[in-house]
Amino acid sequence: MNLEDYRRVFIIGSLVLMLIAASPTLGLVVQLPSRGGRFSEFWVLDPNHMAEDYPFEVRANESYSVFVGVENHIGTSAYYLIYVKVRNQTQALPNAISSEPSPLAPLFEFRAFVADGGTWEVPITFGVLGVSRYDDSVYVSRVSINDVVSVLNCSALWDSQYKGFYYQLFFELWLYNMASENFQFHDRFVAIWLNLTV
Repeated sequence: MNLEDYRRVFIIGSLVLMLIAASPTLGLVVQLPSRGGRFSEFWVLDPNHMAEDYPFEVRANESYSVFVGVENHIGTSAYYLIYVKVRNQTQALPNAISSEPSPLAPLFEFRAFVADGGTWEVPITFGVLGVSRYDDSVYVSRVSINDVVSVLNCSALWDSQYKGFYYQLFFELWLYNMASENFQFHDRFVAIWLNLTV
């Protein structure tokens, strides 16, 4: 080795030692990207825990079941509220872009504390009650969700394109906000279509 090679080794070695010595301070200044975003996973599954055989053709006074669940990836424990709602094809769904829930009244609710990385899931049994048909519309006066009967009073018009009377069972996810001390819509909802053509 010549003098120039020793000089390069000395400079490189000095730079490495300076970086090692300065690493605690650099950690305060340089922010590395996080390992993905913080979010809540939200789902509805069929009775077999799949996403393929949802109840669709439903009849009055019969029971159907699905599973609804949430998985917490927000970095801390979370307190969730899930509203169960039903709408016809003209009523408003939640708008996740503007963070607005559906204006429809909830028919049922669930609350759950979920640890970070934890999962919560619950079976839902539902049915439509008090169904009447008037020419080109079907009227549903009540729904049953986990054996609790709620007033719905909602009609659906005949859909000539898809040949049916359609309702949508949907679930809104809300998250407790510690700062405001109340639940806020968490920009997530899941839904299944129901055809009441009998």
